[in-house]
Amino acid sequence: MGNKMKSSNLTASASDASGNVTPIRDYSGMTLEELAKAPTVYKDDLLDGQTAVISGGGSGMGRAMAVLFARLGANVVICGRREEKLAEVRDGIKAFAGRDISYKPLTIRDADSVDIFMEETFKKFGPIDVLINSAGGQFSQDAIDFSRKGWLAVIDTNLNGTWWMMQEAAQRWRDKGAPGNIINITATVERGMPQSAHSCAARAGVIYLSKTVSTEWAPLNIRVNCIAPGAIETEGVTQYSKDALHDFPLANPMKKFGDVWDIAETAVYLAAPSSKFVTGEVITVDGGMSQYGWVWPIGKPDYFKD
Repeated sequence: MGNKMKSSNLTASASDASGNVTPIRDYSGMTLEELAKAPTVYKDDLLDGQTAVISGGGSGMGRAMAVLFARLGANVVICGRREEKLAEVRDGIKAFAGRDISYKPLTIRDADSVDIFMEETFKKFGPIDVLINSAGGQFSQDAIDFSRKGWLAVIDTNLNGTWWMMQEAAQRWRDKGAPGNIINITATVERGMPQSAHSCAARAGVIYLSKTVSTEWAPLNIRVNCIAPGAIETEGVTQYSKDALHDFPLANPMKKFGDVWDIAETAVYLAAPSSKFVTGEVITVDGGMSQYGWVWPIGKPDYFKD
């Protein structure tokens, strides 16, 4: 996984009947300490004075972005459903990076709560500089078996929740005459996502929503872009079977997982002046998967096996 993945790659071992020790692969990604120490191509004060709001900041890619943005000098506000995870990230960034961040428990699918959160955040920090929508979730299942509740839950979180965050921020930027910058974490959807059709529909909706409002909101000096990750090592992938985890990296020609740092550094590019002429775009970070292979989260159906 490159030089960024260290102790989190192999964290335990198991013995067979003969007593041979075999490492157990840990796919949960980089720890807070590793994130705080990971080398970055960016200078330490790049984001001084900026305020970044990151949803889903308690875990995975959102957590990595929170660490990097804080390390680069930004005022970071993270939100998510689980307060204990948010507090853990806040405390870890303080302990390992010497930076203070803020957090707020929030369910993004609740539009009224998002309104209150944005109002409080804009009052405390002034117009924020960047909004990163990293919150989301899904489960893997054949589409024909989706329950109505399951379908609605994924669409409501990944599409509607992202939209509430975007709209509430954009309205306040407009009303205050301030520039804005939105970064939406989506997925590689060009060839579909078998066994994750609900997530594919929602993520595609976010992508084309972003492309649309990037034009509508250009007169307001609001940029909107997306990052489409491929197979990235986070605690989120640990829900999948051992076979799926083995096959995921084989679906890209580099034949490896990406790590959360890949996404965090891409987000900084979009947040910094380096991307001042970029809007309405999707930056794909997938090791070439979208040109090369398929991912089957619950196993490749026999029909498609050689």
